[in-house]
Amino acid sequence: MVRRAFVPALVVLPVAGALGALLGGAGASASAALGVAVVYGNFAAHGLSLAWASGISIAAVQATALLGPVVRLGAILGLMFALDRLAWFSPVAFGGAVVPGTLLLLAYEARLAIRGLGGMLEIPPDPVAARAGRARSEREAR
Repeated sequence: MVRRAFVPALVVLPVAGALGALLGGAGASASAALGVAVVYGNFAAHGLSLAWASGISIAAVQATALLGPVVRLGAILGLMFALDRLAWFSPVAFGGAVVPGTLLLLAYEARLAIRGLGGMLEIPPDPVAARAGRARSEREAR
């Protein structure tokens, strides 16, 4: 999914930059383009963290899915406050790219999920639960 979103992100990046330049100059252009890059980076971090967690356990996937958005949103906010100290940075242009970019990305994810892309995911069983299931089956077989 992350690879599939790369091309649309590359298409939207210069569009956001051009729109920022039209509305606010070079600083707004760079801020808007940076906003689109941050949205894609956030999505990539989401996909990679879920892939990592799926190799550990279902509980890790659940924790990553529930806590990951909070951590990533905090990182975006922290980045915005850190960049706001720079003279060229426009928080309005950055936010104006991040908010619709995130909404478009969510629509893209929903479209992929509706088409069944998530159905291919395989989450390995929890090793402890698998051992307990085998032990139970052996007890019942006796």
